[in-house]
Amino acid sequence: MFGGGGGLNPRKMEQMMQQMGIDAEDIDAEEVIIRTDEYDLVFNDAEVTKIDARGQETYQIIGSPEQVESGSAGGAGGDADADDGGSSIPDDDVEIVAMRADVSEDEARTALEDNAGDLAAAVEDLE
Repeated sequence: MFGGGGGLNPRKMEQMMQQMGIDAEDIDAEEVIIRTDEYDLVFNDAEVTKIDARGQETYQIIGSPEQVESGSAGGAGGDADADDGGSSIPDDDVEIVAMRADVSEDEARTALEDNAGDLAAAVEDLE
């Protein structure tokens, strides 16, 4: 972060960052996806650090990404269509709601989508 530290010990570096109003926090990320118009960069097992410098948050990603076709990387967001018609609702949740409300799986999936995946709210809407 600081060039020419000349052997500055980590404790001293942390004190200097606190004095300048900089807070760093490691994030336990499983996967990081950067989407562009042309491709996606997928970082698996990346080291992610969130740096808060007086209210301005910056994220540092350390790792080697895999470049894949745009929109083909998994994850909750994005435009990639899943096998279930583009829904991000897990099949297990659909089955639970369908059994609990005694409705078809299609009706259960629709209710879950309308309720942002909230099982209890979906069942309540169907009863």
